[in-house]
Amino acid sequence: MHERTAGLAASLRSVFRREHKLVKAVDGVTFSIARGERVGFLGPNGAGKTTTLKMLTGLLHPTSGTIDVAGHVPQRREAAFLDQIMLVMGQKQQLIWDLPPADTFELNRAVYRVPRDRYDATVNELTELLELGDLVKKPTRELSLGERMKCELVAALIHQPKVLFLDEPTIGLDVSTQVKVRDFIRSYNERYGATLMLTSHYMDDVAALCPRVIVIDKGRLTFDGSLDELVRNVRPEKRLTLHFRGDVGDDALSPLGQIIERSEGQVVLQVAQSELAAAVSRALATLDVVDLTVEAAPLEEVMSELFTRGRAARAREAGREPDEAE
Repeated sequence: MHERTAGLAASLRSVFRREHKLVKAVDGVTFSIARGERVGFLGPNGAGKTTTLKMLTGLLHPTSGTIDVAGHVPQRREAAFLDQIMLVMGQKQQLIWDLPPADTFELNRAVYRVPRDRYDATVNELTELLELGDLVKKPTRELSLGERMKCELVAALIHQPKVLFLDEPTIGLDVSTQVKVRDFIRSYNERYGATLMLTSHYMDDVAALCPRVIVIDKGRLTFDGSLDELVRNVRPEKRLTLHFRGDVGDDALSPLGQIIERSEGQVVLQVAQSELAAAVSRALATLDVVDLTVEAAPLEEVMSELFTRGRAARAREAGREPDEAE
């Protein structure tokens, strides 16, 4: 990548002599995904997620290493390979702005040579699952963001791909539409046995769809396993939420665990897994509890903690103090 400082003098110098910096977008990332799996591919901005997806779909060529997707080498872009995959990017669209989505559906039918009877059955099934109705006949520019995203999914699945790469498919959508899109993706996976690789900064997407997660940071793989295992490894403590009929003082709560949040008639405590049963028993025996819930730490906090540990480890490797890490 080209580097230069700001200012006119630096701009003029860069005309004659450019300084470049080599950045490894993806560094030795190795994993395998079985047919029909739903896997979350997570990492902070700039971690290399989209670069990896583009290599898996053949849009970028790796400078080293090998890739196999459905028995094909992606960068060869063979027709048999392209017929089996689809990449959906929430920040880019394939719908034609001034034409209705139905026209894009027809275009994709022609591109993928989908027989008419199969095309009609697929479109009818997908539009019913996503509750699109006559929206597919309206110009794309008149659709809301959520309606366009639903139509994007239909357009992407016209040829019934067996491998789906979804890059932020619910970005910018309201909560209700996010739920519908998640339900649709899960339904498609179960009906067609499709393999799913999902990147998202919305942890609700990951929790709802992906039993397994792969995490990369600065191009390196930092975790590959079940979502439950990730939470246990990073934040094994539990969140105990108690609801009371009246107010309860800190002196009665502090023996139960660390107070995270409190409001009138409610408190959230952080409790070690080994002490959870005793904390619940003591709360029920000594306090006027009307309701309680036990949950794992929020995924957002788990991921934040994981990335913080990763930055600290890289700083130590480079001989810096952890607080000097990027």
